[in-house]
Amino acid sequence: MVQATNYILGLDLDGTCADFYGRMREIAAVWTNQALDSLPPVTSWSLSNWGIDDEDYQEFHRYAVTEHGLFETMAPLDGAPQALQRLEAEGLRIRIITHRLIMSSLHETTVLQTVRWLDRFRIPYWDLCFLREKDDVNAHLYLEDAPFNVERLVVAGNDVIMMENGTNRDLTISVASASSWEGAEPMIRQRYYDWLDAHDLSRPGHPGAVPHWREVGNAPHSSTEGEEVLNAP
Repeated sequence: MVQATNYILGLDLDGTCADFYGRMREIAAVWTNQALDSLPPVTSWSLSNWGIDDEDYQEFHRYAVTEHGLFETMAPLDGAPQALQRLEAEGLRIRIITHRLIMSSLHETTVLQTVRWLDRFRIPYWDLCFLREKDDVNAHLYLEDAPFNVERLVVAGNDVIMMENGTNRDLTISVASASSWEGAEPMIRQRYYDWLDAHDLSRPGHPGAVPHWREVGNAPHSSTEGEEVLNAP
């Protein structure tokens, strides 16, 4: 059972916080010797419309990580770092849950690239979990894009917001969704504020404001405490 001491956001990275598919498209163009403009910007889960066959994916993945530094060269999705900084300042606890350790020989490289990327873009977090079964790690709310993870989490009774992209456009299960962080941030905040109300905790004065009840010095990894937190537009 999720503890009530903090409201926890289970945050996926690839396709949810980081522009995984945008970067993979660039690398796929090199791998397949195609012009970047010839690859459709919207992909399927299999990447087959970029010329990546299922049987070739592991070698392509290794190439992307080792030759192109995949996990530290992606851009964040527009507005993601700023939104997460605001939410963290308001007292929400960010628990990153990502399934990146798919090849045992790349574990060290993958973890190092991930941490460097998080630090580079000032993504705040308390916990960093690498695993496939996201519901094995408790959270009050999950932000996810992978269709099989969304379905598994929803079926298990979890609160989920799906970040929309080409990989999940055919998902038929009923789930709240957002097409960008501009849409996702207020959805996350409303769920968090409802939780604050239920626990008799005051809401922050405005997006990005630190609530008075937050413990001084109780800062997460890559925290923005002591730095300017960007206010919502």
